[in-house]
Amino acid sequence: MQAFKRTILALSLVAAPAFAQVSVTIDAAHPGAVINKNVYGQFAEHLGTGIYEGMWVGPGSKIPNTKGWRNDVVGALKNLHVPLVRWPGGCFADEYHWKDGTGPRGKRPVKVNTNWGGVEESNAVGTHEFFDLVEMLGADAYVNGNLGSGTPQEMSEWIEYMTSDSKSTLADLRRKNGREKPFKVAYFAIGNEAWGCGGNMTPEYYTSLYKHYKSFLKAPDATRPKFIASGGNDNDTHWTDVISRDAAHQTDGISFHYYTIPTGKWEGKGAATGFSEADWMATLANTLKIDTYISNNVAKLDKNDPQKKIGLFVDEWGTWYDVEKGTNAGFLFQQNTMRDAVVAALNFNIFHAHADRVRMTNIAQMVNVLQAMIITDKDKMILTPTYHAYRMYVPFQDAASLPVALSNNVAYSVGATSIPGVSASAARGKDGKLWLALVNTNAGQPVDVALDVAGQKIAGVSGQLLTADAMDAHNTFQQTGAVKPVPFGARAVGGKLSLKLPAKAVVVVAVESQP
Repeated sequence: MQAFKRTILALSLVAAPAFAQVSVTIDAAHPGAVINKNVYGQFAEHLGTGIYEGMWVGPGSKIPNTKGWRNDVVGALKNLHVPLVRWPGGCFADEYHWKDGTGPRGKRPVKVNTNWGGVEESNAVGTHEFFDLVEMLGADAYVNGNLGSGTPQEMSEWIEYMTSDSKSTLADLRRKNGREKPFKVAYFAIGNEAWGCGGNMTPEYYTSLYKHYKSFLKAPDATRPKFIASGGNDNDTHWTDVISRDAAHQTDGISFHYYTIPTGKWEGKGAATGFSEADWMATLANTLKIDTYISNNVAKLDKNDPQKKIGLFVDEWGTWYDVEKGTNAGFLFQQNTMRDAVVAALNFNIFHAHADRVRMTNIAQMVNVLQAMIITDKDKMILTPTYHAYRMYVPFQDAASLPVALSNNVAYSVGATSIPGVSASAARGKDGKLWLALVNTNAGQPVDVALDVAGQKIAGVSGQLLTADAMDAHNTFQQTGAVKPVPFGARAVGGKLSLKLPAKAVVVVAVESQP
């Protein structure tokens, strides 16, 4: 591994090659929209071992924990600077009744999780436990309300329970359950995937219901959350159009979901490991479609909301493969490889490009489910390649996006499918530094990049590189560091800077200017 690191670092320091380069030019003088930190939001649903076992072990567990939450997992997530967590679902949200998750844990009702594996739901993790988690992380809370099987009264009472500082019966019940001051609910969604598991509704019917429920969701000014409407998915723009037209003054954002599936088919999605280069290409080509899907939805928002008051919240996204053999199909456990890290970085760069409208995204999901940050097994824990991509991109949280122009971009082709060989994004961080992210999508070939900052002389770059020898390289409990970032840097020669990106690589660097 050490020899591999030295090789990678040496690759980054080579002089400019004689053959054509991809030119990347950053316009640092004209900053664009701020990349909302919530673009790096997370999602924790009551699904498989995503919460129970993966994060929550209970106060009495031998696994070191704080208030029932695993110390190792919480510590790792804090290193990602997790800005926001969405909970309790997903499809689970529209069957969740919040009062079941309050009061003494030993007396809470046990239900059946009909969406995910038909397993027992103990309700051990409820409102108070969730806020313990987000407060330990230093994150904001995004709570998803039950529209599908709930009532306006139930939803309004949950809002009152969480946000009221009065002496009402519900606020006093919260105090009795251990919380004196109101919880900080940053965002509250009215339903989830109303087009599917949330009720199989039309957008017109849902929008009427949304306005009905929203009328009864009242909170003090100091603790009032922003409200999110459940929008569409994939290439459907009708939901965004109807909601932004008919509920424009009653919503702060509209959700949008898109999952990357290698085959593009829900039946037979493709394997998480042991895949071919054609599968690698299909996955990347499909994930890049989100750029067009976002643009199409933004066009509807621009038509109905030219003042840009409504955000587009991609609150479910990520890779979705066939579950690992031998695991519960309802638990959605899949391995996480170098391919997933590249998918994550490509999506980050796309979200940055739409920063004026895309103000939150939530990858599915944090632990043990789909494109997870962390995988656990009893008291053991590993960090995934996707985790490392998130950590590398931390400087982009609340950074000012900068225009990036690519010329002579190479095409990466497998069979009849071609995608851009290089993806790039740049921003001025809160630390004042100019940050650049680069992705080489090619699974087998390195690429040379010539970097320029308009109106400035570059001294060099320094940061991190994430790559691996195999397309499906991943971390295991036996080899926890098989895929992890290594240092990456280069100095300008004669006023020019060239970078050699290894195959299937993600690079994030700070760009240093000459005095």
